[in-house]
Order: sequence, then structure tokens, then C-alpha cells
Amino acid sequence: MTRTGNEDRPEAKENYMICLDVDGTLVNHDGAMSRSVKDSARAIVAAGHEVVISTGRSLGATLPVIRMLGIEQGYAVCCNGGVTVRLDLSLEDGYEVIDRKTFNPAPALRALRESLPTAKYALEDDRGRFLSTERFQDASFGVVADPVTLEEMLEATAVRLVVFSTDATAEEFGEAVSVMGLAGVTYSVGWTAWLDIAAEGVTKASGLEVLREKLSFSNEQTVAVGDGRNDIEMLAWAGRGVAMGQAPDEVKASANEITAGVDEDGLANVLWGILEKSRA
Repeated sequence: MTRTGNEDRPEAKENYMICLDVDGTLVNHDGAMSRSVKDSARAIVAAGHEVVISTGRSLGATLPVIRMLGIEQGYAVCCNGGVTVRLDLSLEDGYEVIDRKTFNPAPALRALRESLPTAKYALEDDRGRFLSTERFQDASFGVVADPVTLEEMLEATAVRLVVFSTDATAEEFGEAVSVMGLAGVTYSVGWTAWLDIAAEGVTKASGLEVLREKLSFSNEQTVAVGDGRNDIEMLAWAGRGVAMGQAPDEVKASANEITAGVDEDGLANVLWGILEKSRA
């Protein structure tokens, strides 16, 4: 469905809370957003729908996407539910952190280090800083990580813990992690041998449910679109959960429907459809 994004569009008759993953959904795996996705997302925002970016990225890496979509007020869920921010351009920074879910990373780090001695580790602390071992950096951090020893990392209070290994496939890595029996945390394995760890019970869905109640949306008014294993809870939570076409089978199984892949502008198809339905 081709749109220019410049048509005169009336406001929606019914508003939805639309929760969007970033990597693999809004942007492809090279970090690029297509014109069709950008136009459809900006049109959704302009129509008055509550668009909530819901991502594993940290805040610093999420803000550029929020600005690109023209979201000036609202909320975003970062760090897989670990951080929730209120967006408002009248604020000094344009946002304020309204919730941080922290945990003690030491037990998980000790278990992981014993089983995965060659892995790299990074941690976002309760002040928004990133600490990392072995010069581990990633665009999803949003800031340059400070190099520390594992002993220093054990003393930190964490919002997000990231583990990356080059010695295994995502499947092998997931199997290795599952047998560790990590307690007191929530974790998800990414597309590669990448592990995101948050406080126990904290997921994108847990952060979004707080916002849903705060904003007085019914479950039937919620839509979520994502492609990763960290989106499983969110897709199951939403009244309408949509998995991207390239998503793993277990992610697709958690959704109500499947759209085209990120390289085929699957999200744009969903968003244009919502616009038409909400104005009918």
C-alpha cells in the first residue's frame, strides 16, 4: 500500500495504544527506517493515537527514533521494561524517567561467568551509566560504556544486563543459559548469542500494562508489533499482537497475526490498516 504521508488526514474516531518494537520492526537490522514505515508511523502519531515505543534499547538509543517519528508527548518503555519515560518537549531534556526497575546482578553474573567464561558483559546501572568488560560496546546502549572489571560490575545496581558470546549460535546459547536456572531475573535470547537480563517479572508487557491502566485504554484498544523473543510477552499481552514476518516461530506463536517482514514494510501495512479502521 503506497502512501505519500502528505495527505490531509482527519483525526481518528477511535484511538489505540500502539506499542512498537524498534529493531526488526521500525528499523531493519542495519538500523535504517524505510520511507513507508516512517510516513505511516508519523501519520499514526498525527492522528492522535498513543504510540509507545517499546524496545530493548536503552533510553539514549531510543530517543533518536522517537524524534524521527515526531512524538512530542507520551511515553516510551526502554530496556525491555526496565525503564519507563514520559515524553514532553516542555521539559528541560524533553523527557523524564518515571520508573526504573533495578536488581542485583551479582548472582546472575557469577552463574554466567562460570558457564560462559569467554562471554562479554555490559550493565546499565540505576543512574543510566553503562559498564562493560572487554571493551564491549553496542549501538543499543545509547552511550559509550565505561570499562570495568567483573568485580566492579558485581557491586553495581542494574537496570539491564547484557551478555554476548561469539562461541555459539543463538540456539546453542539459549540452551546453555536455560540449564543454568537463573533465579531472580527475567531474560530473553536475541537473534544472535545475545542475552538481555532484567529484574524478575520485568518485560515490555509489564511496563506497558502500567501505562495502559494509567492512560485508561481497554485491552481491545491495544496493538503491539514486534519480531524478537523479547517481544513474546508483549505480543501475548496486547489485544492485537502482530509478529513481523521474519520473527522466530516461537514469537509468531505468541501473536494473533503475522505481517510481512521488516524489509517488506510489514509494519507500514499494519499502521495504514489501523488508520483506515479507526476512521471508518
